[in-house]
Amino acid sequence: MIRRAVPADASRIAEMIVTNYRVNFYPFFKNDPFYFGELNVLDVAEEYAEGSETLNCTYVFDDGGVVKGVIRVSGSEIEKLYVEPQFQSSGIGAELLRFAVDELGADQLWALEYNSRGIAFYKRNGFELTGEKMIEDEWVPLLKMKLTGSSRNIQNNGKEDNI
Repeated sequence: MIRRAVPADASRIAEMIVTNYRVNFYPFFKNDPFYFGELNVLDVAEEYAEGSETLNCTYVFDDGGVVKGVIRVSGSEIEKLYVEPQFQSSGIGAELLRFAVDELGADQLWALEYNSRGIAFYKRNGFELTGEKMIEDEWVPLLKMKLTGSSRNIQNNGKEDNI
């Protein structure tokens, strides 16, 4: 079930985000001070404090009390989409993506240029690269993706939803 995140979810959301950053992005950047110092569960959890804008635009995939995935949408942009690594490739990412598109009107996102699995996932689900690129925090290359007008049906094939 997908539901709006609540303050009690903050530590679980932070745990998923930190784990995914370390597993999926550390191999590209190998920035020990960032990934094992600055990036930590306590600080990320603070972003999801009660009443925060971040919490208000975040939804979780809750499977009987176990939060297995998270998506954050601001306006029409998907800002974050992560599934706990143990539950990846089970359709959770596609379900969260479908929810964001169908219920929240999301139609764009920025993907890490090096994240070929993530880009392939979004492409399978109707998003295309726009050709726009930006550098975040002076060293993180991101590529813009937009949902194509003819592809508003998100697949749920359960493959590679490890965004």
